[in-house]
Amino acid sequence: MNWIFLVIAGLFEVAFAFCLGKAKETTGNEMYLWYLGFLITCSISMILLIKATQALPIGTAYAVWTGIGAVGTVLVGIVVFKEPATFLRLLFISTLICSIVGLKVVSH
Repeated sequence: MNWIFLVIAGLFEVAFAFCLGKAKETTGNEMYLWYLGFLITCSISMILLIKATQALPIGTAYAVWTGIGAVGTVLVGIVVFKEPATFLRLLFISTLICSIVGLKVVSH
């Protein structure tokens, strides 16, 4: 169950990065709504990370959380914000995914 909390926390990390990107693109009240979304998703992500680290090793949990956030944010950047999907970017994201899976496999 703690791994599920951790994965969901990582997805909320992607969500708060998405909110920051959208806030950057907007102005006025819409910008403030995206910042509110950032605060809400950031809070949920942290709460779930705290819950997951009660049973998982902190080093593993934090690395997986940031890894999910990094991979997800890069993918959102490519798909939503039209950032470049170069070969090297995708190669390094692939190695990050392999590292996240490796940490899950070797953790107790």
